[in-house]
Amino acid sequence: MSMLVKLGKRGKRIVKKLLAPAEKHYVGYTRRIERVKTEKRVCAMTFDDGPMDLRAAPDRFDGRAMTDVLLDTLREYGAHGTFDVVGDTSENYPDEAGKPGSAAWGGVRYDHYPDIRQDAHGGAEHCERLIRRMLDEGHQLTNHGYRHIIFGKKPFVYGKRAYLGSLDAAVADLARLDALMRERYGYAMTMGRPPHYVDRIGDGFTSYDVYDRMGYQYMAASFDGAGWLPSTLPDEEAAFRAECAAMVEPMRRALAADPDFFRGQIIFQKDGYNMARRTPVAAALGEQLALLREYGYEVVTVARLLEESPFADVGADDPLLPKLRALSEGSAVAFTDNRVRLDQPMTRGELAMLLAPKSEAMALREAMIRRAGRAAHPYAGALRWCAEQGLLPDGAQPDAPVTALPPERFDAVHSFSRRSVYEAYRG
Repeated sequence: MSMLVKLGKRGKRIVKKLLAPAEKHYVGYTRRIERVKTEKRVCAMTFDDGPMDLRAAPDRFDGRAMTDVLLDTLREYGAHGTFDVVGDTSENYPDEAGKPGSAAWGGVRYDHYPDIRQDAHGGAEHCERLIRRMLDEGHQLTNHGYRHIIFGKKPFVYGKRAYLGSLDAAVADLARLDALMRERYGYAMTMGRPPHYVDRIGDGFTSYDVYDRMGYQYMAASFDGAGWLPSTLPDEEAAFRAECAAMVEPMRRALAADPDFFRGQIIFQKDGYNMARRTPVAAALGEQLALLREYGYEVVTVARLLEESPFADVGADDPLLPKLRALSEGSAVAFTDNRVRLDQPMTRGELAMLLAPKSEAMALREAMIRRAGRAAHPYAGALRWCAEQGLLPDGAQPDAPVTALPPERFDAVHSFSRRSVYEAYRG
């Protein structure tokens, strides 16, 4: 069944490539962060779907809780992780388990963590000791949804799944976990990862709009640690060894081919069972961390990784980085794929996203979508605000190149490249 999941994902990519136009990225407040630019051997590891206070499977750790095993291993290697936690999946009933080894192993209509009918052993609502240990030991926590319900339809693999289906429902679910973390633990989340990476919600909005509302960044990953996929070998012990090898050997090969391969990367891991109800990550994480240590890597939280640079294509060697970093706190300066593209010409829509206050641009665009019942251009709200302020002409085409700048906001420029515009911007 794991092969079917792999083939399903590969088939989706092929269909998307053949039938859909190439994805176009727009400047936005929320950036999908998979990796950052850095010259240092530093990377991040993320762990989805926990915490979990049931034992690892197979249990070779003296009965310790699964998440404790991960935390012990990270501490042993001086590493810090980013735990993409859920709140509580016990409200996701009535439901039944799907076929073992399938994507529906823990529920047909919903996910149940750490397993179906074991919901009280997982999530921030139930595992207070584990959450407090994560925080006490310097790990980062991010928002994977209170109930871990996908935002919109996902016909490939998860066609029978219930989904939230609206911006308001998705924001309400994330806000519930966000409030739990603030009120019980005194912790403010700053990032999230959509359940199963479903971005399109279906009401004209996407996960990027959800994270805009939450004030989050979108935490993705650039390397799959592979601990979530089960082996199809019939012997349980052989299958477990194969799953551990599948986590370690790709990393070993990547480092042998290029010792700098993992610089700035975010590695995806699982804090819980794989689809065969085994936990290879509990055994293989130490091997992965030992490999990274051998090559001189520091494993840090995603928040710490972003201190190197928030962007995928602008690093500490670029003198514009401090200004871009400051601008990105309240304006949209990078594209949704986390690239700034400094050498490209700036468009009027991109200029509007720099000039318009975030709250105003978001509110205007959201109102347009709700009135029309369909998606609006990503720059629509910012362009409307700039037209109302007389900063850009009404009806300005979002993809038209910039040919003039409001003199009250900018110094003179020698070109209208994105770099020149950002250098000249006075705010």
